[in-house]
Amino acid sequence: MRVFFSPNHICHSPQTFISKGKIIKSPEQPERAAILENAARTVGHTFIEATQHGLKPIEDIHDEEYINFLKTAWLLWEAATDSGSEIIPNIHPGRNMHAKPKSIIALAGHYQADTACPIGKGTFEGSVASSDVAVSGAYAIMDDKKNNIESNFAYSLCRPPGHHAFSDQAGGFCFFNNSAIAAQTCLNNGAKRVAILDIDVHHGNGTQGIFYDRADVLTISLHGDPLSYYPFFAGYAEEIGVDEGVGYNINYPLPQNTDDAEYLKVLDKAVDKIHVYQPDVLVIALGLDASIADPLAFLSITTDGFSSIGKIIGQAGLPTLFIQEGGYISPVLGDNLVATLKGFEDTTLY
Repeated sequence: MRVFFSPNHICHSPQTFISKGKIIKSPEQPERAAILENAARTVGHTFIEATQHGLKPIEDIHDEEYINFLKTAWLLWEAATDSGSEIIPNIHPGRNMHAKPKSIIALAGHYQADTACPIGKGTFEGSVASSDVAVSGAYAIMDDKKNNIESNFAYSLCRPPGHHAFSDQAGGFCFFNNSAIAAQTCLNNGAKRVAILDIDVHHGNGTQGIFYDRADVLTISLHGDPLSYYPFFAGYAEEIGVDEGVGYNINYPLPQNTDDAEYLKVLDKAVDKIHVYQPDVLVIALGLDASIADPLAFLSITTDGFSSIGKIIGQAGLPTLFIQEGGYISPVLGDNLVATLKGFEDTTLY
């Protein structure tokens, strides 16, 4: 399989994560990408360095003022008195607060949804590089589609991840929504319909928000039940879209400790929905943090389970782009990636 990557992801190296009142090191470390890259190289996947595409693909999804915030935030932060080593908001606009002051502290609270997306000196550069990886994969899929190449699939090793990023807000380790950017790139280059299947353990709330009123992108997410798991405020079954998007957003919240067998039953249902939709391209928001061994574990998917996930996705028979989302450092992180891609290829190539 073709693997698109960028070494520039290392520009973003977050240090801080506040969880349940504890300040710990962020699990979204550059080492994640190194583990995934090494695993994919070891089994012989073909690596292609991403092309730089500039800001246009990002601008097709994200708000101009938000992009400018990410671009300039670090300079503003450095100029502030007694600022720390990362931009972490200490206040957010509440339900009854509607002003938008221009101080960096206020802007951080406005544009960063939580404390899991600290901004450092290289965050903007690393996030742009991650979007380049997604866009390069999308162009490859669309080029193959135009040339009627049957074995049409690729894996974009994106880091930082993206599916919690709204058009105008960062959150949950995410800054630019790579899956959404890839889907829009496909639409801009000939696709009429795109389906995004998010299998990260966390609901893809940003992706849902971006496409919630649209019918040209079907968004489906399998994730830990937000009644007791991040992102808490979105990801419920009754969220089905609005306006033209009604019926084109589908959520499958899953109970804690859901195992392989139960997960695969729901995944079968999701793929059936994709068949009915008949998209030109399938984008997989590939979170590997549904693993039973993940440090953020909520579900209980084994490495064999990831192999079966790959097989079921492959049975959809669609041009498919895998976009790396979550999946944090554990002894089986690389194994889970290899199992997913092999399961997919075993179904599509033979």
